[in-house]
Amino acid sequence: MKLLQNLFDGMKPNFEKGGKWEKFHTLYEGHRTIAFAPDLVTKSKGAQIKDATDLKRVMITVVIAMIPALLFGILNIGHQHFIATGAEGTFLDKAIFGALSVLPILIVSYAVGLLTEFTFCVIRNHPISEGYLVTGMLIALVMPPFIPLWQVALATIFAVVIGKEVFGGTGMNILNVAMTARAFLYFAYPAQISGDLVWTYLGDKPAVDGFSGATALAVAYNSSVDGTPVVEALSTHNAALGADYSFMSMFMGWIPGSIGETSTLMALIGAVILVATGVASWKIIVGGFGGAYAMGLVMNALQVNEFMAMPAHYHLVMGGLAFGVVFMATDPVSAAQTELGKWIYGILIGVLTVIIRVTNPAYPEGIMLAVLFMNVVAPLIDHYVVKANKTRRLQRATV
Repeated sequence: MKLLQNLFDGMKPNFEKGGKWEKFHTLYEGHRTIAFAPDLVTKSKGAQIKDATDLKRVMITVVIAMIPALLFGILNIGHQHFIATGAEGTFLDKAIFGALSVLPILIVSYAVGLLTEFTFCVIRNHPISEGYLVTGMLIALVMPPFIPLWQVALATIFAVVIGKEVFGGTGMNILNVAMTARAFLYFAYPAQISGDLVWTYLGDKPAVDGFSGATALAVAYNSSVDGTPVVEALSTHNAALGADYSFMSMFMGWIPGSIGETSTLMALIGAVILVATGVASWKIIVGGFGGAYAMGLVMNALQVNEFMAMPAHYHLVMGGLAFGVVFMATDPVSAAQTELGKWIYGILIGVLTVIIRVTNPAYPEGIMLAVLFMNVVAPLIDHYVVKANKTRRLQRATV
């Protein structure tokens, strides 16, 4: 480490004011602080507050919380592939197959996203922030396992530029950046991000007879069309191949879906890490699950079709609800900031997710649109919460 520090210190004069690489100072400082603490100190004699928590530690904590979902997603991709082809695969076979599918997406997401951010930092002479450590991972985890890499690159550039940099960079974005990338692909290239064949790579091997790569949400919607009870349709889907969409299978995550979204269990493990470290708000997470469950009960009461009759708790383990609520809705930049506002924000995300799923077959996965819509509404929620607090305090002062 001493050798690396001496290397950085030797190059430092070239990047300081007047040096020949002065305009690249932000790149130098950003890479130096990855390995070493900043060498800046406070000169004033005023009161100072020392805290071990900084942006870098917060971002690393979120990345660590996503690792269970990433590792399970890698294994599940291999698992789904071997089910589709009818072949036998060991744990190692599935892990290797999944890793070869996921790592290119992860590399492209980080490489293209960081290059875009570095370009803006140099142009604006802004310091490099650690925010993309999380965004790069999230973009990869919300993608289907075999989406074309050029689409991942295009979506990443769009999300970083339009969803973040146009608003001023890290800490200024209105929309969740990773969800913006997925929304871009969903509307620009729907054939590559939705549909039965998207979720399982068959390569040069045809799928075995009777196999369907339909997601759990697609199976649920189709059951409402043909009149089959949803629970029955889910529990028998691909059952002849040793797979099913039962509640436990969906909770564990052994179903087709985006890389990191299938396992509710892995998302809950990440939630425990985020809440325990104080990085995410438990109110948003509980509100999101509670809102979805409550809206599921409302749908049960209406029962216009079989999808509405599906048990409310099934909504909690289907699609990307758990992943979206834990990692997307809790984004401290785009979420509500007031304590009451966090409850309202989380509950409405859950409610909207179920409404979009059940009533609009064009968007079977409602969490994406629900989070993006509530990102826009979050400042309005905070405004009225603060206004109500001020009104109550003024009334007490008058009395």
